[in-house]
Amino acid sequence: MLEKITNVMIKLSQNRYLRAVRDGIVATLPLIMVGSLFLIIAFPPLPADWGIAVWAKANAATILLPYRMTMFIMSIYAVIGLGHSLAKSYDLDPVSGSIIATIGYLLTIMPQIVGEVWAIERIVDGETIRVIVDKGTEGAVMLQKGLGFVTPMANLGSAGLFVGMIVGIISVEILRFTTKNNITIKMPDSVPPSVARSFEAIVPTLLVTLLVSTIVYWLKIDVHGLISIVVKPLVSATDSIFSVWLLVILITLFWSFGIHGVSIIGALARPVWLILQEQNAAALAAGQAVPNVAPETFFQWFIWIGGAGATIGLAALLAFRSKSEFGKALGKTVFLPAVFNINEPIIFGTPIVLNPILIPPFILAPLANATIAYIAISTGMVNKLVALPPWTLPGPIGAFIATGGDFRGVILNILLIILSIVIYYPFFIKYDSKLLAEEKESH
Repeated sequence: MLEKITNVMIKLSQNRYLRAVRDGIVATLPLIMVGSLFLIIAFPPLPADWGIAVWAKANAATILLPYRMTMFIMSIYAVIGLGHSLAKSYDLDPVSGSIIATIGYLLTIMPQIVGEVWAIERIVDGETIRVIVDKGTEGAVMLQKGLGFVTPMANLGSAGLFVGMIVGIISVEILRFTTKNNITIKMPDSVPPSVARSFEAIVPTLLVTLLVSTIVYWLKIDVHGLISIVVKPLVSATDSIFSVWLLVILITLFWSFGIHGVSIIGALARPVWLILQEQNAAALAAGQAVPNVAPETFFQWFIWIGGAGATIGLAALLAFRSKSEFGKALGKTVFLPAVFNINEPIIFGTPIVLNPILIPPFILAPLANATIAYIAISTGMVNKLVALPPWTLPGPIGAFIATGGDFRGVILNILLIILSIVIYYPFFIKYDSKLLAEEKESH
């Protein structure tokens, strides 16, 4: 059964479209990491009456502008990366692919007309000023009419990610169809290649523009609303403790057989994880309650401490408690990488792969971490995760940043490290004793 599941998951992870989605999302990670840091600057974890906190509150709108132009509109960057990756997989021009995919995505967003601005006059310090108000306010007069179009930014963020993925893929497929069937404008060989590619992209660009604009502008179909209805149950389910348990079990099982579990499961789960993360960040920026417990950072800083399987516990035991020569040498090698969440040395060095002694704690430790962390965060004992620090930071530091500067996150991370040591301990004793016996026999 495991072999069949593994084959299916590997095929899914190697799917052309899923690879393109993965590449697009991975391309946004630097923007998300940098953008989320401005959330912490705008809402510093300091007493409200401190000077820095007062300054941050007064200037929050300006401080958050880099966040709003990076993480807040991450879907547009993801579509650019998706279009580039998918076009490249077809040996098409990647730049044309990314541009056409982005055009298709932007056309799904209905611009809104800002029609009127109303104001009332007030006297402040002897000077008459105009204050913008809602239409219908007593004494209000119209300042300006017909200002033009504005683009709603909400659908450029996580809310539009699935629409961007679908439309981006369709747009590149149209590019592939026209190229494969020579439905393009061909230029003479003397024309520079960059100019020739631009003319070749005219027909697919026209087809994408006509298709999407007809659906959105003329048929008045709200594609974002429709996709939201379909995706909402999936997003909600992914944020449940049952989903967290399932993902932990699948990832650790794959690793137990030498298959990179996060690469396979992450290719499928990461789009939803990213939506959960951006919703948390957007809620914090808007001054609202942060909604989600289990974006990918929840796994990173409270489950995969030291790497998949919470192997920081095993690494510490090998480094400081091992009696066998092999265990001592291995502990010196694997402990420092584990501090920075790199655990391939310990997974393949002990090895954990196909090891009946170490596989049980490799699954049990992250399950225990997940359960305790979920309860702690969902009940408000620890802040929910709003930032995306680099995954190579030591656990307590990453947990502090990810929770928006909550020291309780640091305490929780340390307690979970201790818990992983406790869970691994009896299995480590048996494993180390086995190594010691083998070494005595060899001598």
